[in-house]
Amino acid sequence: MDVDYRLAFDMAPVGLVLSRNRTMVDCNRHVCEMFGASREVLIGQSFQVLYPSADEYERLGAHMEPILNAKGHYADNRIMKRANGEVFWCHVSGRALNREDPHASGIWSFEDLSSQRPVKAELTGREREVAARLLEGLTSKEIGRALEISHRTVEIYRARLMRKYNASTAADLVHKLLAGD
Repeated sequence: MDVDYRLAFDMAPVGLVLSRNRTMVDCNRHVCEMFGASREVLIGQSFQVLYPSADEYERLGAHMEPILNAKGHYADNRIMKRANGEVFWCHVSGRALNREDPHASGIWSFEDLSSQRPVKAELTGREREVAARLLEGLTSKEIGRALEISHRTVEIYRARLMRKYNASTAADLVHKLLAGD
């Protein structure tokens, strides 16, 4: 049986990107539709164009590297940015093809979560990072370790998120982040 891997890649029900050194070398149709950009525009671009800010791109890349190095794969939910500037929640998972040099080459999948989890509040980059970790169920101390900031700083960001989402408790905040309220 002849298998057309290119067709399978292009028609996959999730966004797929092949990367080298955090640059997109190929992507499928779903990625183009999700991010609102043509294949010609995305190929050769740094993943940074898909992030709300350069700082988030740098911090997340540094955070992912030791995990990719140890496990060979990585996954999380994060806020990404479409070509038109709209931000949205996205599930991202990937595999390093060489664990010793995890950013050298990899394959990444992207799933748009905006229908289940819309972004309704204007958040700073750090607030987005804290919100993503809260949704993973991490405590302030665990978030602080992951983001290399103090747990008290995490609590300040959590308080800001609670004000922005009009949440009365941490559980209420998580519920509102999940619902996009």
